[in-house]
Amino acid sequence: MKKIEIGSSVPVFELKDQNGELFQLKSVLGKKNLVIYFYPKDDSPGCTKEACAFRDQFEVFEEADALIIGISGQSVESHLDFATKYKLNYTLLSDKGNKVRKLFGVPGNLFGLIPGRVTYLVNKEGKVIYMFNSQIQAEKHIDEALRILQEL
Repeated sequence: MKKIEIGSSVPVFELKDQNGELFQLKSVLGKKNLVIYFYPKDDSPGCTKEACAFRDQFEVFEEADALIIGISGQSVESHLDFATKYKLNYTLLSDKGNKVRKLFGVPGNLFGLIPGRVTYLVNKEGKVIYMFNSQIQAEKHIDEALRILQEL
């Protein structure tokens, strides 16, 4: 399994979003900075905090010309419920079977029982410029992503 590192080209993928629409990464590559964050599970305490913090900072990310994309293994329906419940204003992608998670080489925690929580920042050239991996510091993912984007 290839592991994504700083300087790697972001792997191109397509997944269904919370509305059942096909999202193709190549449709936004080169147009925006991308914040691609993998999270363990819809509606769990840490993931809800993280998702809501991205929601609350949405305009700041927009000012940094960045698109937020959340990815986890739950169904399209689960993502729609999660997005509706917390008024999430960005794309959530359903990665059934964790194919994209594996494509990125996102590590799991607790012997692989819990999917990892990793955020990747991708610049307009399609290169990974920053990664932040922390299962427990859910909200720090947002602070770190904004810090790097503001340095661009």
